[in-house]
Amino acid sequence: MKVGIVGDFSPEYPSQTATNNAILHSSSKLGISFEYEWIPTATISKQMNAIKETYQGFWIGPGYPDSVEGVLTIIQFARENNVPLLGTCGGFQYIILEYAKNKMLLENAGHEERDPHTLQLIISKLACSLVGQKGNVIVNKNSRLFDIYQAENTNEQFRCNYGLSPEYEQQIHEAGLRIVGTDSVGNPRAIEITEHKFFIGTLFVPQLSSTPDSTHCIVDTFLTSILK
Repeated sequence: MKVGIVGDFSPEYPSQTATNNAILHSSSKLGISFEYEWIPTATISKQMNAIKETYQGFWIGPGYPDSVEGVLTIIQFARENNVPLLGTCGGFQYIILEYAKNKMLLENAGHEERDPHTLQLIISKLACSLVGQKGNVIVNKNSRLFDIYQAENTNEQFRCNYGLSPEYEQQIHEAGLRIVGTDSVGNPRAIEITEHKFFIGTLFVPQLSSTPDSTHCIVDTFLTSILK
């Protein structure tokens, strides 16, 4: 089984190194060998046919991708073809952006970090930075995410400055990309397509909490979904 981590890897970026480690931790726990490779985003458009044949699941990793279009191409493929996909931190943001552009047909949907003057600012700067923060996440009981946690509250680590713009929250949720995790005042922290095999995005970074002795339930479930 091979997981494609979509992003441009830098060993100096803790969240990206933690992504590699979390896969190894969960693989060991599950007793199944999962290989992983980082897929450079600038190469995706030319290699998409090979990518489809090579990987059984995709993790949209943290970080600032060289090619947003490359990232969105893989997200759209996974969403439309029921291929397991997890997005964390920046991955959460690009899952929302892809859905807005390709499912909701918001042609001018944009990300404030890259295009602050876009007409449809889907991803905007958070009122307060979450870089280096830990925070409570309230999980919707009627969600796949709750099935994973079996709990209504969890404390998670964050490294993000951007999230879903408040003015688009209801529109995104009602269009089928459900907000299933929030902070204590209702700000989105996790999203999912419930009927998909596995399609979850988290603004928090679950891999930062993974250790060999205590894996993260989201990573465990993501990998397990690839086997089904």
